[in-house]
Amino acid sequence: MKRPSPQRIRVGLFGIGLDTYWPQFNGLLRRLTGCQKEIAGKLRGFGADLVDAGMVDDPFKARQAASLFRREEVEIIFLYVSTYALSSIVLPVVQQARVPVVVLNLQPVPQLDYAKFNALGDRGLMTGIWLEHCQSCSAPEIACAFNRAGIAYHLVTGHLADDAAWREIQDWVEAARVAVGMRANRLGVLGHYYGGMLDVYSDMTQQSAAFGNHFEPVEMCELHKFREAVTRSEVENKIKQFRREFDVSPECEKAELARAARTSCALDALVAKHRLGALAYYYESEDGYAYRDIVTSVIAGNTLLTGRHVPVAGECEIKNAQAMKIMDLFGAGGSFSEFYLADFKDDVVYLGHDGPAHFAIAEGRVGLVPLPVYHGKPGQGLSIQMTVKHGPVTLLSVVQGAGGRVFLLTAEGESVPGPVLHIGNTNSRYRFRLGAKAFMNEWSKAGPAHHCAIGVGHLAAKIDKLGALLGLEVCRVC
Repeated sequence: MKRPSPQRIRVGLFGIGLDTYWPQFNGLLRRLTGCQKEIAGKLRGFGADLVDAGMVDDPFKARQAASLFRREEVEIIFLYVSTYALSSIVLPVVQQARVPVVVLNLQPVPQLDYAKFNALGDRGLMTGIWLEHCQSCSAPEIACAFNRAGIAYHLVTGHLADDAAWREIQDWVEAARVAVGMRANRLGVLGHYYGGMLDVYSDMTQQSAAFGNHFEPVEMCELHKFREAVTRSEVENKIKQFRREFDVSPECEKAELARAARTSCALDALVAKHRLGALAYYYESEDGYAYRDIVTSVIAGNTLLTGRHVPVAGECEIKNAQAMKIMDLFGAGGSFSEFYLADFKDDVVYLGHDGPAHFAIAEGRVGLVPLPVYHGKPGQGLSIQMTVKHGPVTLLSVVQGAGGRVFLLTAEGESVPGPVLHIGNTNSRYRFRLGAKAFMNEWSKAGPAHHCAIGVGHLAAKIDKLGALLGLEVCRVC
């Protein structure tokens, strides 16, 4: 799947040390700043625009570093513990910068060569080398200061060649990027809720408070205006796009393809005008009216939008549009889904929907097929038949719980081969470590809406970090 263009973010880095050491141990500062340059290079390699405040080893440099980070508007700070350092030079930086901080407790090597070290004989030289590897000494002191100051922080412990540590650091960069992407997102709301789905009803104020995004109500009459302005050549080009992106069933009538293509062009125009990054929609209208013609022909166009990083959630499921956007920003897709049924013999759970879907994460080609009836909805038209790519997957739900509390619910599983339902819907078979029964119980008891977003890959660790950056609880069903 082609990933969305990455959101550029500014990341802060500063090292800490004790200035008393530099005249005492020749070459120590040079070696430590060399390690910091290595860390800086890695962060840039993760796609971050780096703001490097250098080595902070006295209170005056601490104030300068804080001013730099505030001036450059960094989203997250990485604090490299290069050797023992006083917590009094750490606290002012983080207090004034007022952004999340990740403490890097990274030694130069996984293990000191003890025999070679002890053979040096020169205790002054040996002390300098020990201090080069003394990162852990400051970790509890920094944690103590942050705890007493009420500052949230995160700790990564390892060494400079530790792949696991670097994956964790990269996850923090990715999570920060997604947090920025959510804050920049404009989520359109078209129509109204599916009546009676109490779980779907959302508080947009609390959603904005949680994610920082903007909600843009958009009108059916405006979509209708755009649709009326679509030209014959635009319809023909859109049908060609359908044939490129989908396996168009021979059963699809020309009139239905043209109807869906016209609506797809109008949706593109609506999204472009309002600069939408996601959309939640639902409408019914009355039979024979123009709006009924629109809402029964949106699935193909909304699926194209979803696959091109403008996720669309049906039934006006605003919370799930948020979840889909998070998954898409992580580069994992995020297909609109709900529980279909359980297979207790094969111990799998089926999830799917009648569309839209994230066609970019499909197993094979996506079918565009006619449906004689949209179950639970008015009318008929075209729909999507697809299965999510086999392999690791992550489920994500943005949950609004008791008292309006917003939190994230996630689970990792596998999309597995096997028979699926050929009913003109997306549906896939998923296996979870808990087993189908226990998984359904635990997921349901967390209280999500009946929709969720499904993305490829195991992302729970990244979602944990996103929750930490946003100040949201993350509940993991595992």
